[in-house]
Amino acid sequence: MKRKEFMQLTSALIAAPLVASLEGLAQTTPLQNWAGNLSFSTNNVYYPNTVSEVQDLVKKCTYLRPLGTRHCFNTIADSKQNLISTKALNKVVSLDKNNLTVTVESGIKYGELAPYLHEQGFALHNLASLPHISVGGSITTATHGSGVGNGNLAAAVRGIELVLADGSVLQLTKEKDGEKFNAAVVGLGALGIMTKVTLAIEPTYQVRQHVFTGMPMKALKDNFNKIVGAGYSVSLFTDWQTPNINEVWIKSRVDNGVNYDGVKDFFGAQAATTNLHPIATLSPVNCTEQMGVPGPWHERLPHFKMGFTPSSGVELQSEYFIPMQQATDAIFAIAALGKVIGPHLFISEIRTIAADNFWMSPHYQQASVAIHFTWQQHIPEVMALLPLVEKKLEHFNAKPHWGKLFTITPAVLANRYKKMEDFKAMVATLDPAQKFRNEFLSRNLYTV
Repeated sequence: MKRKEFMQLTSALIAAPLVASLEGLAQTTPLQNWAGNLSFSTNNVYYPNTVSEVQDLVKKCTYLRPLGTRHCFNTIADSKQNLISTKALNKVVSLDKNNLTVTVESGIKYGELAPYLHEQGFALHNLASLPHISVGGSITTATHGSGVGNGNLAAAVRGIELVLADGSVLQLTKEKDGEKFNAAVVGLGALGIMTKVTLAIEPTYQVRQHVFTGMPMKALKDNFNKIVGAGYSVSLFTDWQTPNINEVWIKSRVDNGVNYDGVKDFFGAQAATTNLHPIATLSPVNCTEQMGVPGPWHERLPHFKMGFTPSSGVELQSEYFIPMQQATDAIFAIAALGKVIGPHLFISEIRTIAADNFWMSPHYQQASVAIHFTWQQHIPEVMALLPLVEKKLEHFNAKPHWGKLFTITPAVLANRYKKMEDFKAMVATLDPAQKFRNEFLSRNLYTV
């Protein structure tokens, strides 16, 4: 399902003229996620414009779920009763230049926020591979970006505002609320509707992007840390069909002096001579500029441009996070499945994420390596392959991305998320009537 609207923001980021309806919006066709593999279970979708409207809706509805930009591939955001979309909650609330923070409504997309920040002379520490995702949805699922020294997108959060099950507003800050804050940021939509987020910012910076092709996978065995640490953000793309990494994307900050201009060989990989797409058969026109051309951080850290369809569009995704120290063993374990997964795969991406302290984050007190799969939309075949992939990664205590496809059992999830019981206790306190619970949460958190 392709969305045609693209909002042009003024420097003040005026909200899109969407009319809130307290009676909901009946969809003429079933609402789908971005990739079209999932139809939502209700057409009763609300589009509030203000926090007070969110409060009214939450008090009115017996059961509901928050809905962002619909970039998840599983049912984490689904509901059989009601959905509250944050689509119209898309404004910058305030920019604090002295304390280096920006406060935004949770539905704003990174591709909308980033140009505004850059124009004001500021930047975020990290961005995901596509800028089309909302701030609130990304944070609550621990969506990440890349870099050995870079935490996921939630790592920038300094404060959040939630509308709770009784319609009241809860504000939490990193400075004042400690572990309660750490519990709530990656909240999986279980605690309430996230309406505002305060993010740490820094002075704007420029980034170069260099791509190398055909790196022997065996180079990872002795040089993994050097390879993934070669830039501010590094991604390795492979289809597992040859002994090589297809492409190495190195994103380097101009201000740190790292420059791969003129470098022809990178651990056996050869410098690309033109822009490339991670999926070799697709045009690079959708991708951010490469060839070492410096550009603003928000035009280089993502892989894909805001105004274009990211990745392949019609696809499935799954992703697993491995402790950093076990990265190479896990990568070669998956490589052994190459011929099995190849017919159903577009591409895999390998990248790194720094540790954080958010209870339900896959990176909780653990620096991680992500092994990501962009699958062809062969749904039965992919769902049959996931247990094989997860079996290969079992020894490494792999954790799945909360918004992507996985089949890991609730008992295993509970064992791998050390703070899950504490998180569930907080959910019980803030949502005693289970207003925000859905089948995804019931299955994965409450069937142990």
